[in-house]
Amino acid sequence: MNKETILLEAAAFAKKELEADSSGHDWWHIARVARTARLLAMEEQADLFVCELAALLHDVADEKLNPSAEAGMNKVRNWLQAHDTEEKVANHVLEIIATISYKGGHNRPVTTKEAQVVQDADRLDALGAIGIARTFAYAGWKGHLIYDPEQPVRTEITYEEYRKGEASAVHHFYEKLFKLADLMNTDSGKRLAKSRHRFMEQYLQQFYNEWNGENV
Repeated sequence: MNKETILLEAAAFAKKELEADSSGHDWWHIARVARTARLLAMEEQADLFVCELAALLHDVADEKLNPSAEAGMNKVRNWLQAHDTEEKVANHVLEIIATISYKGGHNRPVTTKEAQVVQDADRLDALGAIGIARTFAYAGWKGHLIYDPEQPVRTEITYEEYRKGEASAVHHFYEKLFKLADLMNTDSGKRLAKSRHRFMEQYLQQFYNEWNGENV
């Protein structure tokens, strides 16, 4: 099976798996991350096929959307094998998917240029206007509040607390989103993250103004 066919099949698989998702990890998130991954891969001279394939499949394996992390990875592994993906490529894609998630800052570091590209592409979609929209969508999906001013921001979070603890949508800005610009791997990712980071800061200032009745 040629590369173009594999990518088309991967896109169709991801769309089928995720098109009904309401947590912010839906098919359109995948499409945006794949598009950004292609852009970054070309700028960073990474393997375009590996980057796009990993981007298309990364949330099919997401443990939030599967019975377990192992079940999610097995789903992708089985798909790659069924589509005759070259073993070296399949292993690289699986390694990328296993390492790019934030996990409260507890995941192991990425080790290849392609993993850096896909991780940056995924994190860029957590920033800016779309990142804000996804944050509130995810909070609603989890049953969390928009904001609770009496709840402190958690500074030291275990992986278990990050995944299962209670935190408002606004708290998520401080516990994850505002950290991402400094965690970008590639020069291209760092450049794109700056303006999105600033937009989130401006948004929260307006949010607080309205919350406190200072801009009505």
